[in-house]
Amino acid sequence: MGTSYRYPRGRSGFRSSRGPLASLSTRPASPTRRQPRLAQATFEVVSPEESIRAARSANERINAFTFLESESDLPQRESGPLAGVPIALKDLIDQKGRTTTCGSAFYRKEAEKSAAVVTRLEGAGGVIIGRTGLHEFAFGFSSENPHFGPVRNPWDPTTSAGGSSGGSGAAVGAGLAPIAVGTDTGGSVRVPAALCGCYGLKVTYGAIPLDGVFPLVGSIDTVGPLADSMANLETAYRVMAADDGPLPAIESIRFGVPQPWYEEAPMADDVRAAFVDAVNSLRELGHQVHPIQIPDVRPDRRIIFALAKEVQDAHRDFREKGLEYGDEVRERLDGVFDVTDEQAAEGQSWQGMIRDRFTDAFATVDFLLTPTVPAMRKVIGEDLIGGTHYRTVLSWFTAIVNHALLPAIALPLSGTGAPPVSIQVMGPRGGDLPLLCLGRKLEDQGLVGFTPASSE
Repeated sequence: MGTSYRYPRGRSGFRSSRGPLASLSTRPASPTRRQPRLAQATFEVVSPEESIRAARSANERINAFTFLESESDLPQRESGPLAGVPIALKDLIDQKGRTTTCGSAFYRKEAEKSAAVVTRLEGAGGVIIGRTGLHEFAFGFSSENPHFGPVRNPWDPTTSAGGSSGGSGAAVGAGLAPIAVGTDTGGSVRVPAALCGCYGLKVTYGAIPLDGVFPLVGSIDTVGPLADSMANLETAYRVMAADDGPLPAIESIRFGVPQPWYEEAPMADDVRAAFVDAVNSLRELGHQVHPIQIPDVRPDRRIIFALAKEVQDAHRDFREKGLEYGDEVRERLDGVFDVTDEQAAEGQSWQGMIRDRFTDAFATVDFLLTPTVPAMRKVIGEDLIGGTHYRTVLSWFTAIVNHALLPAIALPLSGTGAPPVSIQVMGPRGGDLPLLCLGRKLEDQGLVGFTPASSE
């Protein structure tokens, strides 16, 4: 049996009382409100073999994995920062000796070498236990895959695990693996992390190498970790990015809530209430939280214009193989291939403007703060969430971050539901370690924390 690994199986935390949205601008924290308590975690010893057995059982319910390793064939890794840690890998990333499918009906690559990120994880002692399901070619936010079946949310299998890294989110959210690897081009790490109740890091563009990863939009694609604790998220990031820099000190922080981006969101009442609670709790912890005006930052059709040429290049055989794609991705690719050169140039201009807007914003605040997703529930087989198309809802706060090349972290708020509401914190380019430091601090203070969903 391989090396066992101890990881959190439960967490209690603080939830503040609700307050009005107007508190974002003027209301000071009340001295009578209770302060966050240190969250306590219990631990269970889990080996890669045990993770595989649990995943095999749970997969009938949530369909998180497209492939699971055999317990008898696992490598024995007993040294390194990830010694014996079970890791779930998105089936878009090459792993030597395994088939990469990209969630497609026709793409099959027998990998002769592993992606750089896999080599780093295995070199640090990590053990890949299986390959996780995803939205077809990572081009969507639901992971309702027409070829492999939908990835189901471990909190409620009638709902989506999010996408495109839905299997990675479901695997961590169900407690089947303490760490999973996803990719993020418009929210594909953060959206599943949010819907499945775990942590997720969208890294600064270029922080983790992309070789051996099937591209969606190479100029903004990122690879990143999902995890069940901030300690595991940080360790995975450091290994994947080869980043051994020190964590910075985090004291009083200036958070900005971007407007009108936040106010215009198609937001569910429970998400808005939990977000306002979190804002008030951050103030009680001594931080500043204020609205910040960032003009022109909101979902826009120019997102598609900006990425069109690279998506066309990745799917250059689309006109020949179109009928082999699922309906949703085929429809999206039809739209992408209709983008003109003039529209593509308009998209590139918009992308430059967005980057300038965020650069200006970070001159006055340390971090930007939003919900990760405006709504926590997307029913499998339904396209609308509260009357708005699910892609618009789930990507509302995430997609623009990729075009700005920024890092962002998804954090599950303690005690806010099943799954818990998630907040997104964005940092300036290169600010991955400050985000991780902030996440650890908020976890220690009980504001954020992980509890696994039942996978029975």
